[in-house]
Amino acid sequence: MDIETSKIELVKIILNIDNDRFIKKVTDFINNEKSDFWNELSANEQAEIKKGIEQLDKGKKVSFKDVIKKIS
Repeated sequence: MDIETSKIELVKIILNIDNDRFIKKVTDFINNEKSDFWNELSANEQAEIKKGIEQLDKGKKVSFKDVIKKIS
């Protein structure tokens, strides 16, 4: 069974469930599975991103074309 068929079958099963506690548990499980990529980054990666945002906020930016010229 492919992933799309599995999703449809899962939705069908969920639609037939009338137990509020079970639906809440499923919802909580799904929400907990959605991980924020930020939490997956190392402290150094987070710091670099924050630094880049601060630079952009201060108007310090380089065009994409300039970056490509510099690394080519």
